[in-house]
Amino acid sequence: MQSTGTGAFGLLLALGLLGSTASHAADAGKAADTFVEECGDCHSLTPGKNKKGPSLRGVVGRSAGTVADYAGYSDAMKQAGFVWTVEKLDLYIAQPRKAVPGGRMKYDGLPDAQARANLIAYLSTMK
Repeated sequence: MQSTGTGAFGLLLALGLLGSTASHAADAGKAADTFVEECGDCHSLTPGKNKKGPSLRGVVGRSAGTVADYAGYSDAMKQAGFVWTVEKLDLYIAQPRKAVPGGRMKYDGLPDAQARANLIAYLSTMK
């Protein structure tokens, strides 16, 4: 039998209420403008339409540095060896240069945790 504290923790974890982005209830509907303002100059959401950066359509669950028709990846990104999970995206959007040292993205990061959670929820809908 689980203790009440452990059961509550498990329930919160299962509901996605713990974790770096999950501590804020995400609202994908609030993030379209954030995408345009924070990402849209360099990234599109159209498959195969790359700009300065690769298309972010389908980014959640994709291996880093693997958009086939995008040639601008840094060696650091091509060799990163991870999958873009919600947690990894949160770290990267917050501090790109720290998350992937040697990467080329010229973006200082989005410090607002709620805006990041909303943005990641929005990107998650772009399959």
